[in-house]
Amino acid sequence: MSTQKKFWTGIGITFLAFQLVPIDRENPPVESEVSAPEEVREVLERACYDCHSNESRWPWYGYIAPTSWLVAYDIDEARDHMNFSTWNQYDEDEQVDMIEEVWEEVEEGEMPPFFYTPFHPPAQLDEKDRAVLREWSENAG
Repeated sequence: MSTQKKFWTGIGITFLAFQLVPIDRENPPVESEVSAPEEVREVLERACYDCHSNESRWPWYGYIAPTSWLVAYDIDEARDHMNFSTWNQYDEDEQVDMIEEVWEEVEEGEMPPFFYTPFHPPAQLDEKDRAVLREWSENAG
C-alpha cells in the first residue's frame, strides 16, 4: 500500500472513530420561561434559544464529530452563562443585569455570533429586532 493511501486510510479510520465518542444532545427540562413581551420572546426564541435555553435544536453538523463536540461545548457554555429556560433561578437583579447584557451583546455585534448566523439565517437580527431588544433592555430596570 502506498504512503498516500495509508495516510488517507488512517484519516478515514480516525474520522470514523470520532463518531463513536458520545455527545449528550438531550435537552434538560424547561423550569421556567423568561418574563418578556411576546415580540421579545419571538426574537429570543429565533436568535438565542438554540444556545441559551433548554430548547436547543441540533443542526445537522451537530451530529458529525468533531464539529458536534464544538457545538455541545458552545451550548453548555452559553447555558452556563445565561439560560432562558431556568430564568426562575436568577434573582431580580440578576435578571435585570442579564436583560441589559443581552442588548449590550447585540449592540456590540457579539450576539448572535458571526459564525452562527450563516447556518441559521433566521437568527440574523434586523433593525426591528434590535429595536425590540433595546426597548426591553431600557425598560428592564
